[in-house]
Amino acid sequence: MTLGAGAVALGLLLTGCSAGASSAPAATTSQADIDKAMTTPTTITFWTSNKLQEEVDLFEKKYPAITVDLVDAGSGTDYYTKLRSAIKAGNGAPDVAQIEYHHMPSFILQGSLVDLTPYGAADVKDQFATFAWDQVATDKGVYGIPQDTGPLGLLYRNDIFAAAGIPAPTTWDEFAADAEIIHAANPSQYIANISPSNASATMGLFWQGGAQPFSYDGDKTVSINLDSPEMVKVAEYWQSMVDAGTVSTDPDFTDQWYQGLASGRYASWVSAAWGPLFLQGTAADTTGKWTASELPQWNAGEHKSGSVGGSANAVISTSAAPIAAAKFAEFINSDPESSLTMGTKQFLFPAATATLADPAFTDQDVEFFGGQQINKLFAQISPTVNPNFQWLPFMDPVFESYNATFGKALTDKTSLTDALSEWQKQVVDYATSQGFTVK
Repeated sequence: MTLGAGAVALGLLLTGCSAGASSAPAATTSQADIDKAMTTPTTITFWTSNKLQEEVDLFEKKYPAITVDLVDAGSGTDYYTKLRSAIKAGNGAPDVAQIEYHHMPSFILQGSLVDLTPYGAADVKDQFATFAWDQVATDKGVYGIPQDTGPLGLLYRNDIFAAAGIPAPTTWDEFAADAEIIHAANPSQYIANISPSNASATMGLFWQGGAQPFSYDGDKTVSINLDSPEMVKVAEYWQSMVDAGTVSTDPDFTDQWYQGLASGRYASWVSAAWGPLFLQGTAADTTGKWTASELPQWNAGEHKSGSVGGSANAVISTSAAPIAAAKFAEFINSDPESSLTMGTKQFLFPAATATLADPAFTDQDVEFFGGQQINKLFAQISPTVNPNFQWLPFMDPVFESYNATFGKALTDKTSLTDALSEWQKQVVDYATSQGFTVK
């Protein structure tokens, strides 16, 4: 297992760890102080990989004294390394940063994020999808404002299913049976692909299956249950199809995988709400051949989903203008016009419930999907995501370990349940080596 990068990241995280998340909540800031801050000429910096200039313009129109310097700071590992380094150095960090949900606990542990409660953040809780809010709030504070989410659905090739004479599956049992039919009719086709290199995507399947592999108390105690009965159930299900050769195990977001979506190698894709737009660019020649549906369910009649991706806007502890930064993060994600712009022009899937109910967002007919109203479908799926799902404050090492255990077992077609046990052992060993108590 290669844990070098994750260990370095956690080392940066723990070095100079402040009281941040565990300190007593600050006193509520008066409205007079907020009004003063929002009318005092101030410049704040916002790091994001999304092109949100229109949303920034809306904010600056409402608060003309505040200037927002929008910076495309990149994404992925390099982005987080740069952000952590700037925070540790005490200068060069933004006032507001886009942070993916699974990275939030590590920044909270570090004390790098401002508790937004004193600035009224708790008052907007009901304006966001429940599962998204639970990714940014703990019993000690509110550390970000949800921006976008990734509830899971199924995108499937209606032409392939029709040729096989089968309807879209509504349960995972039907999905497995359909997999055999599709592969028997054309051995070069698979009902779906499960990636050995994308822990986040596979975690979404576990999430939908009722697993709760992690919990975290916000300090130094964690629970790790990667080999729980719920995890084993999902692993054994996919094991049966891997062994039968009815699903493929290609690394995703590679040339082979892109070609597989475009060529019909995969008859479906378990996709987050951001997937439909991505698919339109990747498989443009398949316009009209795709339909979206709810995920197959473990029990007929249920409506449950997981989530993959999504991020929040958090105020960094080094900010000299925390009030303006907090109100900026709140505004661009909760203001109806700003949130709608994200959903219709930047094609993020908003976390704001008002946008998820707005016909201007939900009633868009998508030609690629035969005129289907994709946003409406995923807006209906969003409330079915289980909110009781937590991340550890060191997810990079967890995801690296996935590649070396569960991912390797997918590639080698060996036991996925044995891989879960090894994954569990490696992550527990890592946690204890870093000073965490595993309960």
